[in-house]
Amino acid sequence: MDMARADSFRTGTSGYPPTALPYGELRFLTLEELDQPAFLAAWDRLVRTAAEPNPFFEPWYLVPSLRQWGTESQVLVKAWFLQGRLAGLLPVVRSAKYYGHAVTHAKGWLHPNAFCGAPLIAAGHEEAFWTDLLAHFDRRALRALFWHLPLMPADSPANTALERVLAARPRAHYIAAEENRAFLTGEMSAAAYLEAAMSAKKRKELRRQHNRLAEEGTLTFERIEGDARLGEWTAEFLALEAAGWKGEAGSALASAASTHALFGESLAGAAASGRLERLALRLDGRAIAMLVNFITPPGAYSFKTAYDEAYARFSPGMLLQLENLALLERADVAWADSCAVEGHPMIERLWRGGRRMISRNIAIGGPLRRAAFRLLMAYETRPRRNA
Repeated sequence: MDMARADSFRTGTSGYPPTALPYGELRFLTLEELDQPAFLAAWDRLVRTAAEPNPFFEPWYLVPSLRQWGTESQVLVKAWFLQGRLAGLLPVVRSAKYYGHAVTHAKGWLHPNAFCGAPLIAAGHEEAFWTDLLAHFDRRALRALFWHLPLMPADSPANTALERVLAARPRAHYIAAEENRAFLTGEMSAAAYLEAAMSAKKRKELRRQHNRLAEEGTLTFERIEGDARLGEWTAEFLALEAAGWKGEAGSALASAASTHALFGESLAGAAASGRLERLALRLDGRAIAMLVNFITPPGAYSFKTAYDEAYARFSPGMLLQLENLALLERADVAWADSCAVEGHPMIERLWRGGRRMISRNIAIGGPLRRAAFRLLMAYETRPRRNA
């Protein structure tokens, strides 16, 4: 592949001409344009040089996501080029609803199975990226009152650069929501981490559960990278998850054709890109707990987990998480994001760090629009009485 040719990718089918901005050029790409080999090569290069990894915006995950929901949601991917090279990427959608209210706004696009909204930005160009994106939304606010950026890691290079840009060129903005989810980090062995994270009494109880579970049959653990037995493993995971409470609630991946397809396609893509790690705890060969990690150096994302509820008294999910502490010992992984909701009763007992994720609203457009935004900001940030 001719990288110069890939990085100078041009689109002429989307109906949106490239926009020249203070630092670079912005192009709006449809799914068909994203999926062209020349652009995919440039995208892969951006992934390798990004300041912050985000698997949910890498080609192997975002393209299948767009196939399922992008057309219906009218998602456009904003591709930012600097001196002819792809240097930034963020999927964006315009929405007329804001937390149930009729407020049109632009927002970074995520679906319920995408857990990080940080754009891919070439390292060293974060401030230029944000300056250009803000200039773009000022020029093309259309009917949007503001720009909403969901689930940004607060301590990431991308967010730190955004805060510098907002401080240097003041405009109204505020944090609309935040959460702290379980985070794994530390320069220690898995055994040392476990000793520091859990009391001796709890560690003893987990050893007891492991021993009792082993009495039920032959207990084995597997860790797989690459695509070995991937189709069979994927089907096994989907069946295991669907057999539990998520299946009863209709929220299992297998409950809808779209999420079923996304799971299979994204795991295959992650394996082909060297991003996939799979763990399983097996009893007489049958999986009773399974886990999917996306390995995105210098970080990792613990994407999905499932366990057999018939063995809940043995805590198979927690026993598998003990094996997952080996992430600490990988030379290419400095941290891992649990992708779990804040307050998760299992993972927060073991992963003792926290990752603050923020969703930010930013004023865009001219003076009248910004004045209206300040009214919204005053309303949403008003002091509230404790219930």
